[in-house]
Amino acid sequence: MLAIAARRLVSMLLIMFVISVLLFLFFEGDKLNLAARVLGPYSPMTGRLAWLEHNGYNRPLITRYLAWIYGFMRGDWNQSAQFDAPVFDFLLPRLKNTAILGACVFVLTVAISLVLGVFSGIAEASKRDRAITVISVLTTSVPEFASATFLVAIFVYWLDWLPGSSSFNNGFSWREMILPVATLVIYNFGYYTRMTRASMAEVMNSQYIRTAVLKGLPYHQVIIRHALRNALIAPFTVMILQLNYLLSGVVVTEVFFAYDGYGKALYDAAMFGDVYLILAGAMIAVVVAVVSQFISDVGYTQLNPRIRFS
Repeated sequence: MLAIAARRLVSMLLIMFVISVLLFLFFEGDKLNLAARVLGPYSPMTGRLAWLEHNGYNRPLITRYLAWIYGFMRGDWNQSAQFDAPVFDFLLPRLKNTAILGACVFVLTVAISLVLGVFSGIAEASKRDRAITVISVLTTSVPEFASATFLVAIFVYWLDWLPGSSSFNNGFSWREMILPVATLVIYNFGYYTRMTRASMAEVMNSQYIRTAVLKGLPYHQVIIRHALRNALIAPFTVMILQLNYLLSGVVVTEVFFAYDGYGKALYDAAMFGDVYLILAGAMIAVVVAVVSQFISDVGYTQLNPRIRFS
């Protein structure tokens, strides 16, 4: 187990290194273009050259990369041109807000999809199975901005139950969290449900499940103790990998509801051309993707003994 985890960790670190090099070359490889984006398109050439010299951009590229990656690990992510603040200090509270949103969405999505997927998979081809499948396909096919508009029309303008934005002007409020969370849960749970349903239906048709039933074991015990663990192998991998989506895919929802999180900050930075904020946001997305992949691989080996002992 430890050997497998060590190999996965080394592989993930190599992937992170390669992607960091590509990001660095893309954003900071062209010095003059970088100076123009930071100082503005109408800045004089003499000002750009002076800025490059003052910030150490005339050093060799490898030296600049090592200094940049060391600074990133220490939390030195340069200065945001748009917000005139250190990128780390600006982005950290927004990452926390997105983490709260993502945690709520993940917990609710997993709970709903596992329950519906199991109930659908153990009754394959029944009316219940068809109804859950139709609902899952329907919700997955509706993009976030459409479901957000639909929810706002009902709960904000028609019923007047909930606020239409999540800007937290008067402090944190769970009422302002309901619509963003609902929007993301509605979009995500259908895919998880279909994955769980397909895996559960396959396991229920296996020989060892039939043997357990013929031995006279209670049906709920067959489901929980014998079928569920094997049925969770594929859905678990997909759910953990979706953690990266919850960080980068919340942009539409956060912008729609004015939710002050990572996705909205990245959107504002892209619209303004804030290079250092975009670069830091991209590196954070890479770290989350690599960590989620590592957790997925280790968890998969725990659920599947054939991987552990091969």
